[in-house]
Amino acid sequence: MKILTLIAGVFALLLLLLAGPLYKAEILGLMNAFLAMRIALIMGAVAIVLALIQVIFMRKTISWPATGVAVLCAAVAIFMPLSQMNKAKSVPPIHDITTDLVNPPKFVAILALRADAPNPAAYQGEEIASQQREAYPELQTQKYQQTAEQVFDAAIAAVNDMGLEVVSSDKNLGLIEAYDTTTFFGFVDD
Repeated sequence: MKILTLIAGVFALLLLLLAGPLYKAEILGLMNAFLAMRIALIMGAVAIVLALIQVIFMRKTISWPATGVAVLCAAVAIFMPLSQMNKAKSVPPIHDITTDLVNPPKFVAILALRADAPNPAAYQGEEIASQQREAYPELQTQKYQQTAEQVFDAAIAAVNDMGLEVVSSDKNLGLIEAYDTTTFFGFVDD
């Protein structure tokens, strides 16, 4: 039982930690990577149950270090997916957030990079805008006393400070197109 508990806990953690990189390496599809995370969560729960059985019924023969490692691995394998699922459920399923809901900026230079994107590049209109207003009421068009050039320079500096990859910037249009790649799954957010 000691070995089984340890295997379940370590397997759960490894499965969790490999899901994103395997998707990024195009070895797993996205749905399979998410499935791997669910399986990791279940295996983590199995490891916790096995550890509890050992603590309650096999206290004299338990290997505390092995059980501790199994529980620690299992806890991470349970906590991380649950926290991400809770975070995802707390926001609307929209991918396009803007501070200008009336006349949102349109992608130009970044369109070629989005050719295979699963979501559309064009803003989806009032349905998305109403969801955004409800979820993010603090996001609104801002007006500044500085000149448009000063605001643009501050915005491009902020984009660079955030480590985003700038695809294009046009001071005359006041347009910056940039993206970031998430570490774990390699999702591209533009």
